[in-house]
Amino acid sequence: MSLKNLKQALANNMKNIRGWKTDRKIVVISVDDYGNVKVDSKEAIEQMEKEGVKPLSHFDIHDTLETGDDLQQLFEVLSSVKDRHGNPAVFTAFSLPVNIDFDKMKANNYEKYEYELLPETFAKRKGYENVWALWQEGMRKKLIVPQFHGREHLNLKIFNDALKNRDKATLVALKNRSYTSISLKNYPSYTAAFDFSDFSEFESHNEIIADGLNAFEKVFGFRATHFNAPGGRENAVLHKALKENGVLYIDTPFDKKEHLGGGKFKRVFNYTGKQNEHGQTFMVRNVVFEPIWKRGYDPVEHALKQVEAAFRWNKPAIISSHRVNYSGLVDPKNRENGLGALKKLLSEITKRWPDVEFMAANELAEQIAASKK
Repeated sequence: MSLKNLKQALANNMKNIRGWKTDRKIVVISVDDYGNVKVDSKEAIEQMEKEGVKPLSHFDIHDTLETGDDLQQLFEVLSSVKDRHGNPAVFTAFSLPVNIDFDKMKANNYEKYEYELLPETFAKRKGYENVWALWQEGMRKKLIVPQFHGREHLNLKIFNDALKNRDKATLVALKNRSYTSISLKNYPSYTAAFDFSDFSEFESHNEIIADGLNAFEKVFGFRATHFNAPGGRENAVLHKALKENGVLYIDTPFDKKEHLGGGKFKRVFNYTGKQNEHGQTFMVRNVVFEPIWKRGYDPVEHALKQVEAAFRWNKPAIISSHRVNYSGLVDPKNRENGLGALKKLLSEITKRWPDVEFMAANELAEQIAASKK
């Protein structure tokens, strides 16, 4: 075994040593970024490049709002397998209930932030007329279960500073109905909603959390109980506001770099089933599945080895992924490759472990929290 493979095998096992145990073969698929408008279209990318704003990552090229084809083909793949109880695979879609209202912002000359609810985003976009109905169908069939990924996938302070400073890349993106390909010096990540420079910013973060969870309920018809921070890792000071607004479960890395502001971080080690002072239960994703990454290994085999390690330690396999892997508006081949890999992964899981159980992340978290009472 090569040194690289040895290190990966060690990491696969290390993150499963502590935490909640079960003899059941439980698989959760947690997927970030649903509902978010990052890049509008292929035409928007081309126009932005003409204006000197070039893509910085695969998110800036492929991460479009989910289309009808994206959802229909995803649902077909999830329905192609069944667990021991006859249930299909399910995506826990960590979702954003609001987006930038590009029309209102254009009307105010991009001087003031405005947002719209997700169904409005779908309704006003050409070619998206049936997507919200597909979303609701997927929820009814329990193929997709939304949970809270923040109000919007942007850092509002950074956004407002960029507007105030008339940052060229930001204005070019907004004029092209996108929020992508932006590089701002001396700032934390512009997409990390809860990154900060100073702790005084937390008052506004608490307000965003409360408003965002209310918006989530208005959009999806139920109160979210599970949270994963968008674009970065939240500081623990936010957990109180999350709890007060109904969040009982928090996704967090095994080795978390908790932002302290000013570009400083501290390491916090976590495990599935760990609880904080507010009684919230932490969930650690212990399998990575990102077919779009070009890392020199087969994404399916990479994920299967991590699933195997989880089950070896009597842990649920909590798979981490992103919507961008399954998006085909800019390039249908991206969706074809991502969904092809997903279908292969799910087929192999059900073949190797016929007693597998597919669950939404919040459903598993509820069971873990109940076992601790």
